[in-house]
Amino acid sequence: MRASIIIRTKNEEKWIGSCLRSIFDQTHQDFEVILVDNQSTDKTVSKAQAFDIKLLEIEKFLPGKAINLGVRHSSGDVIVCLSGHCIPVHPTWLENLLKNFEDPNVAGVYGRQEPMSFSSDFDKRDLLIVFGLDKKIQKKDPFFHNANSAVRREVWDQIPFDERVTNIEDRVWAKQVLQQSNYHLVYEPEASVFHYHGIHQDMDLQRCKNVVRVLESMDNEHTLRKATLDANALNIVALIPIKGEPKCCGDKPLMEYTIEHAKRSQFINRVIVATDSHRTAEVAEQARVEVPFFRPNELSLEHVDLSTVLQYSLEQLENRQIFPDLLVLMEETYPFRPPGFIDTLITKLVNEGLDSVVPVKPEYRSTWLQENGEATMHGPGFMPRQWKDECVYISLLGLGCVTHPQLIRQGTIVGENAGILEITESYSDMEVREKTSLAYAHQILEAWWKDHYQ
Repeated sequence: MRASIIIRTKNEEKWIGSCLRSIFDQTHQDFEVILVDNQSTDKTVSKAQAFDIKLLEIEKFLPGKAINLGVRHSSGDVIVCLSGHCIPVHPTWLENLLKNFEDPNVAGVYGRQEPMSFSSDFDKRDLLIVFGLDKKIQKKDPFFHNANSAVRREVWDQIPFDERVTNIEDRVWAKQVLQQSNYHLVYEPEASVFHYHGIHQDMDLQRCKNVVRVLESMDNEHTLRKATLDANALNIVALIPIKGEPKCCGDKPLMEYTIEHAKRSQFINRVIVATDSHRTAEVAEQARVEVPFFRPNELSLEHVDLSTVLQYSLEQLENRQIFPDLLVLMEETYPFRPPGFIDTLITKLVNEGLDSVVPVKPEYRSTWLQENGEATMHGPGFMPRQWKDECVYISLLGLGCVTHPQLIRQGTIVGENAGILEITESYSDMEVREKTSLAYAHQILEAWWKDHYQ
């Protein structure tokens, strides 16, 4: 039985790679994938085209219209609809959808939708209540959901999706099918996907939280899986921007410590040095990392900020068909990263669904803010640290910031939904830049690395 998988997208760069990787890992391999894209402005299409897909574009989006467009360019016996931000849970997802069509009276099947562990409480509540664990045969109930569904093609030939409605085209279709034929619908919980969004919302936040807590506390290991993106399946690129000639710490180039730490990551797929110096590029290549481009001298002027340099670097990577799912920013001036530090940042981002993660140093001492020539003290004064219930966090961006490419493309580095990781390891927040700090670091780096990495 051949399946045509129709995926509707608009700016799904964050999810589309994981969605397609899961599809192409299915046990049932007789399928085609048709992407119907609604003028995405991010890298959704570029990332999707790394897979064997057929691309269609639609300008005036309506849900039924987009599905019908995909179906008209398809060849399958069964039409599978999947949202671009849904990720099949198991390799048997497609197989479990299709097996229901062995019954000739089945017109359509929809599968379970599970929230991500970092979905909002509204969405967790909605998905956990609606999509249960019992299989259902529906002969009167027209509930149907095209975020994760399958339709018999010969039924679609008779009853295509309504191209006029702006929402719930799935339930409109299901109602028509049940009214006009002897067919029935099936809810198949074994064909499950992770879905970031819910299906409806109620703004009673406290009631929502209470419902979610009860559902999560039920003694049922299947009620809520720990659903996150798989960091091992993502294309994660470490980007090390270096301006000018190599800095040396004793006889060893300083950048080699950062390169070595990046290469030790279990999640980073490739390490790239972005530099304006041919000598720096030679040292990087000797350390067996990539230098696929040189940044122009005008991006090394003092007034140019880091986000502009990163924006240019990402553009150069994408011009070379390198589309990272995540970027890890690392500067050479922080050689004292503890073991596993970068992987901890990455794990935090994917597990919590964050835009970015930034390492920070807690500062419990009073701080001073100078504005218009006047300095004002902030903080709880001079009481002992153990009695203070607040602190200031000092950002250590160059130590290792994990973020999404679309943020870099927009001219920023850290998104609104950002997380922080406190640094408590001695020396890790020490930045090595000028001659004095290089000389000091030279005295302790070798012993520090032996202590931490050997």
